[in-house]
Amino acid sequence: MSAMTKRRRWSLLVTVGAGLLLITLDNSILYTALPTLTEELQASNTQNLWIINAYPLVMAGLLLGSGTLGDRIGHTRMFVVGLVIFGLASLLAAFAPSPEVLIAARAVLAVGAAAMMPATLALIRTTFTVERERNIAIAVWGSMSVIGFALGPIIGGTLLEFFWWGSVFLINVPVVVLALVATWLIRLANDPDPSKRWDAISSILVMIGLVGTVMAIKEIGHAPPSATTIIVALLVAAIGFWLFVRRQRGMEQPLLEFSIFGNPAFTAGVLAASFAMFAIGGIQLVTTQRFQQVAGFSPLEAGLLVAAIAVGTLPTALLGGAFLHRTGLLALITGGLAFATGGVVVTVIGFQSSFGVLILGLLLTGAGIGAALAVASTAIIGNVPVRRAGMAASIEEVSYEFGSLIAVSVLGSLLTAIYGARVVLPDGAPDAAGNSIAEAQAAAQGDAEILQAAATAFDSAYLVVMLVVAVVLAVGAVITGVLLRRYLPGTQSQLHSEH
Repeated sequence: MSAMTKRRRWSLLVTVGAGLLLITLDNSILYTALPTLTEELQASNTQNLWIINAYPLVMAGLLLGSGTLGDRIGHTRMFVVGLVIFGLASLLAAFAPSPEVLIAARAVLAVGAAAMMPATLALIRTTFTVERERNIAIAVWGSMSVIGFALGPIIGGTLLEFFWWGSVFLINVPVVVLALVATWLIRLANDPDPSKRWDAISSILVMIGLVGTVMAIKEIGHAPPSATTIIVALLVAAIGFWLFVRRQRGMEQPLLEFSIFGNPAFTAGVLAASFAMFAIGGIQLVTTQRFQQVAGFSPLEAGLLVAAIAVGTLPTALLGGAFLHRTGLLALITGGLAFATGGVVVTVIGFQSSFGVLILGLLLTGAGIGAALAVASTAIIGNVPVRRAGMAASIEEVSYEFGSLIAVSVLGSLLTAIYGARVVLPDGAPDAAGNSIAEAQAAAQGDAEILQAAATAFDSAYLVVMLVVAVVLAVGAVITGVLLRRYLPGTQSQLHSEH
C-alpha cells in the first residue's frame, strides 16, 4: 500500500468522524439547553418531550432503510446527501420561531443523520481492509460517538453562556461545510449496487412501533397514567413491529436479515452498544437536570460535571481497539460493562457523601463504557460478510439510538413518577408543585418549604434512577458474558461468505 493510500484512509476516518461527532452531539446537546430553550419558546412539557425525542426516534426508524439505500446508491453519496440535509436542518432549528417548527427541524435533522450514520461505518469497513488497522479505525469511530454524546452538554452549556439558544444548532453548519470540502478533496469513489432494493414501508413500520413504545412509556410515567392510552400505544407498537417482522421474512432483499443474529459475537456487540448508550444517555439526562434544578449549577457547570464520563471513556476506547487482538471481546465488552456497573455504584455513594467521589464514579463509569463501546462496533462489523456491511452498520447505529431513546423515555418517565410519588408538599402548596420540580420551583414563588420538599423528592428519584442504570449495566454484563464465553483472543472476527 502506498503512503498516499494510507493518508487517504486516515483522512477518510477524520472526515466521517466529524460527521459522526455532529450526529451524536445533537443527541445530547439539548440536555443543558432545554431549560433555556423552554423558557424562550414557551414550550409545554409535551413539546419538550418531542423536542428531545423526535431526533433519536426518527433516526432509529430510518437507519435500517438508509443502510440498504446506501448499499444501492453508494455510501459516499449517502454521506454527502446526509451532510447537506443536516446542515440545512440545523439552520432551520437555530432560527425556529416556535416549538412546533423546532420539533419539525429536529425530525429533518434525524433524516440527515440517518443518511450519514451507516455510511460512516460502512466506508470504514470497506476502506480499511487490514484487520488490525480496521479494529483501530472502528475504535476511533466508536470513541468519537461516545465523546460526541458526552460533550453535547458541555458545548450546549458553553454556548448558552455567550449566545442565544439557537447557537447549539448553528454550530453544526461550519463543521458540515468543512466535512463536505474534505470529502471532495479525498475524492472517495462511490460504489453503488443497483441490485439492492430499498423498502420505505419497512422503515415506516419500524417508526410506528417505536412511536407507540415511547408513547406507552411516557404515559406510564404520568400521574395518574391513562390505561386506555397505554393499551392503545402498546397495541400500535405491537402491530407496527409485527408487520415489520412479517414483511422482512417475505422479502427477497429485506432491510434486516434476522439470521445474522445467530452469530453470538454480533449479537453481543449490538446489545453492548445499547446497554452502554442507555447508561450514558440516562446518567447525563438525570445528572444535568438534578444539578441545575436542585444544586443551582449553570448549564456550563452541569455540562462540565457530566464531561467526566467522556474523560474516562477516551483512553479505554482508544486502547480497546489497539489491544483487542490480545484481550479478545469477552474481556473488553463484558469486563467493560461490569466495570461501568461498579462506577455507577461509586457515583451513587459519592452523591450521598462526597462530590469528589461522585466525579470519580463518573470517570470509572466512562472507563468501563469506553472499553465496551470500543470493540462493540468491531464485533458487529467484523462478523458479517462485506456484502452486508451496510445492513450491519445500520443495525449498529440502531442499537446506539435505541439505547439512548429508551434511556430518555424510560428514565425520564421514572424520574417524574418517583418525584410525584415521593414529594410531600406543605399544606396550602399548589397542586402543580407535585408534577415536577420545574413546576414546583415556578409555583413556590420563593417558599422555602415547597422548594425543600421538591429538592428532597427529586434527590430520592435521582438515586433510584442511578441504581436502575447500575442494574441494567449488570444485566448487560451477564448477557454478553454468556454470548462471548467461547470468544478467546484472536477469534473476535469470524467473517465468512454466508451465515
